[in-house]
Amino acid sequence: MDNLIDLGDPTLLEGWQADLPSVGADLLARVAAWVKDRYEPGQTPADEPLVHHCANVALILARMHTDSATRATALLLALPDGVGEGADPVGQAFGADLSRLVRGTRALLKLGDLAREATGANASADRAERDSQKEMLRKMLLAMADDLRIVLVRLASRLQTLRWLVKQKTESAPSFARETLDLYAPLANRLGIWQIKWEMEDLAFRLLDPVQYRDIAKKLEEKRAERSLFIDQTMAELESLTKQAGISATITGRPKHIYSIWNKMQKKDIDFDHLYDLRALRVIVADEKQCYGVLGLVHAHWSPIGDEFDDYISRPKPNGYRSLHTVVADQDGRAFEVQIRTQAMHDFAEHGLAAHWRYKESGAPANQGGTAGADDRQLAWMRQLLAWQSDAGSDQGRMSNLQTESDRIYVLSPQARVIELPQHATPVDFAYHLHTDLGHRCRGAKVDGHLVPLHTRLQTGQTVEVLSTKAGGPSRDWLNPQLGFLASPRARAKVRAWFNAIELQQRMTQGQALVEKELQRLGKTAINLEQLAQQLGFAHADDLYVAVSKEEFSLRHIDAVFHPRADDNPLDPSAAMLERQPHREVQSSAGVLVQGVGSLMTQLARCCRPAPPDPIGGFITRGRGVSVHRSDCSSFLQLQRRHLERVIEVSWGDTTDNLYPVDVVVRAQDREGLLRDLSEVFARLRLNVVAVNTQSKGSLAHMVFTVKVSDGASLQRANKALASVDGVISVLRR
Repeated sequence: MDNLIDLGDPTLLEGWQADLPSVGADLLARVAAWVKDRYEPGQTPADEPLVHHCANVALILARMHTDSATRATALLLALPDGVGEGADPVGQAFGADLSRLVRGTRALLKLGDLAREATGANASADRAERDSQKEMLRKMLLAMADDLRIVLVRLASRLQTLRWLVKQKTESAPSFARETLDLYAPLANRLGIWQIKWEMEDLAFRLLDPVQYRDIAKKLEEKRAERSLFIDQTMAELESLTKQAGISATITGRPKHIYSIWNKMQKKDIDFDHLYDLRALRVIVADEKQCYGVLGLVHAHWSPIGDEFDDYISRPKPNGYRSLHTVVADQDGRAFEVQIRTQAMHDFAEHGLAAHWRYKESGAPANQGGTAGADDRQLAWMRQLLAWQSDAGSDQGRMSNLQTESDRIYVLSPQARVIELPQHATPVDFAYHLHTDLGHRCRGAKVDGHLVPLHTRLQTGQTVEVLSTKAGGPSRDWLNPQLGFLASPRARAKVRAWFNAIELQQRMTQGQALVEKELQRLGKTAINLEQLAQQLGFAHADDLYVAVSKEEFSLRHIDAVFHPRADDNPLDPSAAMLERQPHREVQSSAGVLVQGVGSLMTQLARCCRPAPPDPIGGFITRGRGVSVHRSDCSSFLQLQRRHLERVIEVSWGDTTDNLYPVDVVVRAQDREGLLRDLSEVFARLRLNVVAVNTQSKGSLAHMVFTVKVSDGASLQRANKALASVDGVISVLRR
């Protein structure tokens, strides 16, 4: 079947060269001639002749208004896999840029096989895990493409494969169609390439559920004549209205897509006859002002239907889509949709980011209403949008936690599970991400089947296998940043925790030996060590051992338990000292009055961060004076139960000139600009934020602000103002 396509066909060449300047058209001609003499017969995994596939991919890219290099890349994919590697004949013939595009596209096409493996490997996982893996696959796909033109070629290739399968009436595996709906159609949506998205969805739906597809298609066909007559009459009415208003407008009937119809029926739980937008018009005008002018004409002539108006011009969709959408009804109650946009908005809606390079190549402005500089800013913005968090509610929800893909890499486990790691991550980071114990026992690694050193920096798309021992622990060398074993703060924390645990165990062993030696000296070898530790003010014997080994607790206090002096409190020498002080009140620098104590240091407990007028209590610590807690603090209540003799009465004194740190916990729907909006509240209230800790999980953000306040009233004002910020669910003091 390879002879069905002739790469030298002038008609084909004209199709590939459409809309290109002379330089770009010449490149396409040279590439077509070069490939024609070098390609070998072959087929794609869908049994489509390879040259047929590549020629049609180039035509799809031409209709997407891509640049000449992107179209040429599609033609060069017809070459055998070895061409473009090693000596790099593509680079020698057409330059490094085109060679890089070809290599990147080949790598991305191979990723399709890995994606299908991952989908199959995770078939038994729960929905949340599968959704997470889909998200990782999209990010991995983008990260492997350092040039977005590579992604465009991949999308065009997938679309051509779908067309081929439908045309051949091939029994395609449901996983292929599902992968298209889960991975490639959402990607086209993110890039704003609506024509590709819609056609992909329709073709995939046709392969996935041919019965439902034919049912909707049949219903559309049955009402086509009636709908066409209505559209023609309504177009004529609207055209007359715009002419009378002096507005030049292009009015067309808007095509309906079967998958979007089915999707809307499922989401809104309605039947076919209750869809408003089966009858739809599209109006294209010169500028934004005329968009709103036409909207006024439509609403004045027909009856608007409530809650069916969307202004995507003033509030664009996350992928940059801009248009006015409204639904109105005629005198007979027949509802229809009207979309109003400028030509520039329409071009972007149809081709999205794909058209950018055509304008860059030709030197023309990106749109009639903007400048090339504005288009560059739009491209940068679109690149940022590619790091999306979740597909749920993507059209209506706000984008949040945006970051560039260069900050992360995406590798695969041997089971084809996609793992997200920080840039410069190593096999050790990978092992700790999978499981802490696996990281501790990691002794080697294979990357794409080859043994590599543990400090090897991983790259997106690689498959990593960890080689481990049955037992053991990490090396201290892993904590040396100059050796490059770890890039993940999370992995470094796990290694430090392991060594801290080892050190703690050593201290406990050392301290226990010292305590037992002291008890032998005193002739008290039959003592219950847990009870002894509690008598000495420790919760457990292990705490006593650690304090002894760190020389924070003197062994003479053990002797005092068994041989108390008449003038000494065996439980706590510091408490005895307090009892000998004259009864008077002294105010600390924090504005706290300590009953009956002079010149004693006080500190506000970090666990509850008291501030006036909170009810407070004091606890005598070892070596750090009095720790002041809120009376309802759980830690203070536990201390009070265990060591009542060390609790002391305290109260607030003169707090006029003091500020007190408090923790404010904010839970909110995660969105772009949330942290900025919350910070503006503190700035407006003149409150100093000394620390911020933020965490995001799914669509929720959990933020803890440490703020200095003078009293409870200022804290209440802050909480009330924070609660009014858009998206905030709750504001609590911790």
